[in-house]
Amino acid sequence: MTLAAGIDVGSAAVKAAVVRDEGNDPVMLGYETVRIRRRDLDEVVRAAYEGALARSGVSADDIAYVATTGEGEGVPFRTGHFYSMTTHARGGLYLQPGARAVLDVGALHGRVVRMDERGKVLGYRMTSQCASGSGQFLENIGRYLGVALEEIGELSQRADDPEACSSICAVLAETDVINMVSRGISTPNILKGIHLSMAGRLVKLLKSAGCEGTVLVTGGLAKDEGLLAAMAEIAVERGLALSIENHEHSILAGAIGAAIWGAFRHKKLAQRRALPV
Repeated sequence: MTLAAGIDVGSAAVKAAVVRDEGNDPVMLGYETVRIRRRDLDEVVRAAYEGALARSGVSADDIAYVATTGEGEGVPFRTGHFYSMTTHARGGLYLQPGARAVLDVGALHGRVVRMDERGKVLGYRMTSQCASGSGQFLENIGRYLGVALEEIGELSQRADDPEACSSICAVLAETDVINMVSRGISTPNILKGIHLSMAGRLVKLLKSAGCEGTVLVTGGLAKDEGLLAAMAEIAVERGLALSIENHEHSILAGAIGAAIWGAFRHKKLAQRRALPV
């Protein structure tokens, strides 16, 4: 049995997970997510890690491998680091074994990663540098409208006449929203328009990556049911055979994948050390 921890350092939050690996059957024991909110990053990383350990009922001495991903290369107590495409693919497969692609919608970008049944990355696509398909953009819009990020999805699904919004540029989209408010467009219709704009970009990304079948949404916006509904709507309109899903632990995909790969690497290194010279 191997215990490994994964720490995913993102732009807006740090996620940590502890995994027990028993052969080919890894099990997540505990996790923690801590928002950065302009705090010292080292303190946030440590808080997330210690929180995951406490929830798992283990201590740091029990952990055989600490794997980081995302922007976690500078974590001083890490054992090793893995690319985020690799960790999201493996973590996504753990959460949804039938998925053959993950759509990671984070604070600053959207990214599609295709993988096989073992979690091997087959290809990927990313949104452009413009932030109009990102969590930070949606959070900025919500702040202007006086709506918390966790409320946006539910409000969007109340829309009865969504208002079209720019899908090209975040600055233009924010200007559109200001004009909508001045014209008296309802908040649900504004948010649904924003979701449809974002969904159009993200579904285009899925198509360009050659995705089919089940796609698991990961990252900070995975819980936004309004965005998922808009993506499903756009996919149907474009005749794409996609099932776009999320999971209660979608935001942890990178951390879980890092922990699983960390356990795998630890076992391989242990086997090498046991070989005769």
